[in-house]
Amino acid sequence: MYRDLMLIVFATLSGFTASGILANLYCIIAKKPEGVFGRVSYLVIMTVAGPNVFFENAATSLREKKSSPVAFWMAAALAGYWSFTIGLLVIGAVLALQGR
Repeated sequence: MYRDLMLIVFATLSGFTASGILANLYCIIAKKPEGVFGRVSYLVIMTVAGPNVFFENAATSLREKKSSPVAFWMAAALAGYWSFTIGLLVIGAVLALQGR
């Protein structure tokens, strides 16, 4: 039971970390997406960077009193589940690269 719980926590945190790294790299490197390639690459990057951006926007809205605490926690739960999914993909990719 504890092993399963630790796997869930590890996958969620690794997914959120990957999301944050990619979101920050995108903000540093990229400009406003222009053209078809820019828009498609933006969508692909936001598929992975989305949980971090989504959670950051929800926290900003809560701080500025633009949303309720219930909406914030719903957004946090969605970002957590999204991070968990990305984390499972990251863990699976690492295990595949190791040959397991």
